[in-house]
Amino acid sequence: MIAKKMLALGKSDSAIRAIAAYGDARRSEIGSENVFDFSIGNPNVPTPEKVKNTLIELLQNEESLALHGYTAAPGAMAARKAAAEQESKRAGYDIPAESIYLTSGASSSLSIVLSALVSEGEKVAVLAPFFPEYKVFAENAGAEILIVPPAGDDMQPFMAAFENAVEQGVAAVIINSPNNPSGAILSEQTLRVMSKILQAAQEEKGKSIYLIADEPYRELVYGDVTVPFVPNIYPNTIVCYSYSKSLSLPGERLGYIMVPPCVKDSAEVFAAVCGAGRALGYVCAPSLMQHMLAQCADVRPDITSYAKNRDTLYDALSGMGFDCVKPDGAFYLFVKAPKGDSAGEFCEKAKKFEILLVPSDSFGVAGYARLAYCVSEKTAENSLPAFRKLAEEYGL
Repeated sequence: MIAKKMLALGKSDSAIRAIAAYGDARRSEIGSENVFDFSIGNPNVPTPEKVKNTLIELLQNEESLALHGYTAAPGAMAARKAAAEQESKRAGYDIPAESIYLTSGASSSLSIVLSALVSEGEKVAVLAPFFPEYKVFAENAGAEILIVPPAGDDMQPFMAAFENAVEQGVAAVIINSPNNPSGAILSEQTLRVMSKILQAAQEEKGKSIYLIADEPYRELVYGDVTVPFVPNIYPNTIVCYSYSKSLSLPGERLGYIMVPPCVKDSAEVFAAVCGAGRALGYVCAPSLMQHMLAQCADVRPDITSYAKNRDTLYDALSGMGFDCVKPDGAFYLFVKAPKGDSAGEFCEKAKKFEILLVPSDSFGVAGYARLAYCVSEKTAENSLPAFRKLAEEYGL
């Protein structure tokens, strides 16, 4: 007998992947230069030279058993130490290597953490807009999600709704800052208010409530904006990280879970993470990438191209009359559907001009479209006439 839940998941396409597939088809029909595909968050910035050179050197000096063999389930100690050193710099105190569990990217991290921390029938709060797979991961762990809407165009959470969700007895809260799909960053003030609500609820209910910080975009920030080290604000925070965006390695699947010492019963929580990874079949993170990480954990991306695309598209679209959330991080622009159109209607009209956007409905909010500007600068520039035609279609 096939598991009905898994059959339904397998038959329901991700909105992002479906539009990306449509883009592939259109490129084969009319040529890549005529399709302005902003559907998928695939980094276009080259992998840093140090990373490439390290991988080449590792392969040229290959000791097959060491390079391609299994590591311990939490990862090779040299790679865990390298990741912990970087987290220690952010924290301002020592994070031991034993706090790091290496994974196959942030999606694996989230799936493992939710399975480790959430029991059947419990609730998990997510802040909208949110990455759609959070719902999949939480429900697979047996949890129900509670969606907290944003308070306004700055995409900070509506605190009354957040407090209401926490009062319903959540086991965990997932945050994503910088945010996919809006590019918004949760301010320190917002995080402190959330922390106060969560700590009060922990005391009242006499149990831990975990904050799960999904941070694959934290190095992709613009100007003087900073991403707070969340465990310093709310101690019961588990960090999920990925090198997909920072090192432009999305297909190589490398990330980690950090259970910092400030987490209550951190050793027990880490053991639960190990147990969940085992139960879900995660043997170890890709070993070649682990060996690279041991030498490259301090590498930071050059986001000049992302910054230029952000300014090009935000300034141009705003000038045309579109209402956009100006992103402080990540590589997404959240554009409001004009004239009261739904997200789906807006994206269908954009398709007429070969502009491929993702409707916001699957991100937990209505009436927006996500534009992933991790594309070439030429594509961003060449898309502007098409956006002008779309603006004219709306009479902007």
